[in-house]
Amino acid sequence: RNMKQLLERLDSAFFKLLDELTIARSRKHIKSFYNIEAIGKFPERSKPHSVYPEIDLNNRFPSYDRLNKQIREYKLSVFNPSEYVKKEKQKEYQDRAGQQILAFTQKKREHFLIGMMQINFLKRLESSINSFEISMDRTIKKIERLEEKIKRFLESKAKSQEESLEGFEPGEDEIEENGEDFEQWQVGKKFKYDLADLELERWLNDLESDREALVDLYNNAVAVTPERDAKLAELKKIIAAKVKSPFNAGNKKVVVFTAFADTARYLYENIKTWSKSELKLNCALVCGSYTQTTYGKGDYDSILLNFSPLSKNRARMTGVSQSEEIDLLIATDCISEGQNLQDCDYLINYDIHWNPVRIIQRFGRIDRLGSKNSSIQLVNFWPTKDLDNYINLKERVEARMALVDVTATGEDNILDVDQIEELITDDLKYRNQQLKKLKEEVLDLEDMDETVSLTDFTLDDFRIELSNFLENNRKRLTDAPFGLYAVVPSPSGEHAATIESRPFSETEKDILKPGVVFCLKQKGDSDGNEEVNPLNPYFLVYIRDDGNVRFNYANAKQILEIYRVMCQGRESPYEKLCGLFNVETNNGEKMGVYTELLKKAVDEIVRVFKKRGNRRLTTDRGALVIPPEAQISDLESFELVTWLIIR
Repeated sequence: RNMKQLLERLDSAFFKLLDELTIARSRKHIKSFYNIEAIGKFPERSKPHSVYPEIDLNNRFPSYDRLNKQIREYKLSVFNPSEYVKKEKQKEYQDRAGQQILAFTQKKREHFLIGMMQINFLKRLESSINSFEISMDRTIKKIERLEEKIKRFLESKAKSQEESLEGFEPGEDEIEENGEDFEQWQVGKKFKYDLADLELERWLNDLESDREALVDLYNNAVAVTPERDAKLAELKKIIAAKVKSPFNAGNKKVVVFTAFADTARYLYENIKTWSKSELKLNCALVCGSYTQTTYGKGDYDSILLNFSPLSKNRARMTGVSQSEEIDLLIATDCISEGQNLQDCDYLINYDIHWNPVRIIQRFGRIDRLGSKNSSIQLVNFWPTKDLDNYINLKERVEARMALVDVTATGEDNILDVDQIEELITDDLKYRNQQLKKLKEEVLDLEDMDETVSLTDFTLDDFRIELSNFLENNRKRLTDAPFGLYAVVPSPSGEHAATIESRPFSETEKDILKPGVVFCLKQKGDSDGNEEVNPLNPYFLVYIRDDGNVRFNYANAKQILEIYRVMCQGRESPYEKLCGLFNVETNNGEKMGVYTELLKKAVDEIVRVFKKRGNRRLTTDRGALVIPPEAQISDLESFELVTWLIIR
C-alpha cells in the first residue's frame, strides 16, 4: 500500500532486470537530464478550469446531490433474488453458493453488485443525461421481464421452475470504457434459483416499487432533450469561446474526453452539425472501434492523423489530403494512452474518472515534448461543488475489493472486515487527496504519493548523472585512490542545522540515522556471482552506528538514493564535521570504531550472500554452485572503494 515500503523490500536484481529491459522517461527526468532547447520544450500548464453545470436548462430535473441520496435508497431487487429465499430453503442455497463460488455467499455478492449499480447510475448521470436515460431504460426493461416471468409462474401454479440471473445483470455497455473488468460484475450467472423457493409476492412488491421509482427518473430524463441539456449547452459555450479567442495563435483545436461510449456518441450527434455551421470546424468521434468524422477517412488512424497532423507528420505522407484538418475530437479512454496529439492545446474532461491517474493520462495526450503551443489548458466538468460528497466512493471501493478478493483466491476470504475497512479508508483518503489537487493543478504521475511507475524501478537517473559527471571529471576519477571518504550530517542528528539543502521528510529523517555507507569491491575472480549479487563485483551497504545494517547490498537502489540525497549538488566538504572527525580519529590514526562497523557490515554481506546462494535449494533448479575462488568469507575478500560517514 506504500510505494516507499515496496521499493525498500524489492531486491536489487529486480531493479537491474527492469533497468535492462525498459525505457522510462518521466517529465521530471527529461527536464533534469536532457537539453530541452535541443529536443523541444514542454508547454506551460495553465491552472485547470473547473465547471459545475446544471442538468436541465429549465431546472426541472433533480439535482445531482439529491439523486445521489435517492438512488442509494433503491433496493434494486432485480439483482438480489437471494433476499427472497424462503427461510426453510436458505441453508440449502448457502451450501450450494459456497460450493460454486468459493467461500463468498451469493447474498453478499448480490449486495455488492447492487452497490456497484447504484454508483454506476450516478457515474452515468454525471457523464450525461442521455447516458443516465439509457441506464434507466435498460434497468426498467429488466425489471419488467422479471415481473412477467414471475407472474406467469404464479398463474401456471407450477411446483418448480429454475431460473438463473442470465439477462438481468448489467451489460458491458453500462460500464466505463477501460473500467473495471466485466468479470467483476458477473455475480454467479449460472447460479439458479427455483422460483418455488422464493417469496414471490414480496419480491414482486419490491420490483414494482423499484420500477415506479426508476420510471419517474426515466421520464424526467427523457424530458431533458438536447435543447434543454444544460451540460451540453455549457460545453458548446466553452468550445465556442476557445475557438473565437485562441490563446495560442490560430489554434482552435479541442479534445473532449468521456468515460462512456453512450455519452461520446450523444455528444458527437449533437455537436457535429453545430460545429460545422457555427464554428466552421470539422468534428470527429473515436469511441472504441466505432468512429465517425465530418472530414476525411473515418477510420481510427486517419481521424487522429487529421486531428494532429503536425505531431503525426502528415505533411510527409503521400496520397493524404492536406487541405483541411479536424479541430474538434470527441473520444473515450481508448485514446487516453500512447497517442501524440500535441497539436491540440485544450482538453475537456466531460466527466471525471474516479481514478485520478486516468485524468493525468488523458492530459498527457497534449502535454508532450515538442508541442507547438506555449501553453495548454485542462477543463474539468464536475457534477457538484460538494467534492467531499462526490468522492465518497466507499460502496464502490468496498464492492470492488470484495469481488477482487474472492475471484483472486481459491481459499477462504483472506481479508476480514477490519482489514477491508482499513483498505477502503486508505483508498478513499488517497483519492480524495488527488482529486482535490486536480481541481487546482495538473499533476504528474510521479507527484502522486502512492503511485508506482516504471521510473521508480530503473537506474537511469544515476546512470545519466554519472555520464554527465564523467564528461568533465574522467581523469580526476581515474586518478582517485581507493579509500576516499566524506562526512555528511544526518538530518536527524545534532548537526542537521548545517545541511544546506531542501527540507527532509519524516520518512527520510527516520531512515538517515548516523552511520556509514561502504562501497566495497570483491577481490579476485568473481565471475558467476551475478545471480547472487546483481552489481557484481561491487557491494553497497549502509550500517548505522548501533551496528544495525539498515540496507544490505541487495538494496543498492536505496543506498544510491541515500548518496544522492546527502551529496548531490555539494561541491565542498562540511568543514566543521571534517574537523570533528579528525579530532576523534587523531587524523585517521584511531579508526577502531569504523573498522568495527566495517567488519559487522561485511559479516552481514557474507550472511546474505550465502543465503541467496542457497535459496535455489527450495526450487527445482537446485543450489547455486559458486566456485571456491569466487566465494566471500570475511574482510579480506574485499577492497574498500569509498565510504560515506553520516554523522
